[in-house]
Amino acid sequence: MSKVLEAKQAVVEEISGKLKSAVSVVVVDYRGLNVGQVTELRKQLRDAGIDFKVYKNSMSRRAAESAGLEGLNEHLTGPNAIAFSTEDVVAPAKILNDFAKKNDKLEIKAGVIEGQIASVEEVKALAELPSREGLLSMLLSVLQAPMRNFALATKAVAEQKEEQGA
Repeated sequence: MSKVLEAKQAVVEEISGKLKSAVSVVVVDYRGLNVGQVTELRKQLRDAGIDFKVYKNSMSRRAAESAGLEGLNEHLTGPNAIAFSTEDVVAPAKILNDFAKKNDKLEIKAGVIEGQIASVEEVKALAELPSREGLLSMLLSVLQAPMRNFALATKAVAEQKEEQGA
């Protein structure tokens, strides 16, 4: 086998491994962004622990097929960059969606959320979810509400008895 073919197979295996191990993947079209904007986007993604790479579409298609994500192939046309996250499901969608709002040249094309192909609308809906900390604080608030209401009711009864006794 030639060295070029071996190198291409290694890249396909790398992409396939990333697709299989990632909890979320977002495919974007970065056409029209200047170097400064791409650098800023890469920095934001790197700070969140997200791998952001540009691969040849032919290699990405083969990797998607070997990972069982054939539906992603229709979105792998034109200049694409792929963001892989192995830890946080929401982070790549949130960062890329926020960046796309500020820079209309960045276009979200598709995604993979926990092994399922996601449309642009689904990726954007995921991006609009509150952060993990925000969701936990909402849950805590819901859990505290009954205790808070019980305490207020008990206090009101105590004050009423105090007024009747005086």
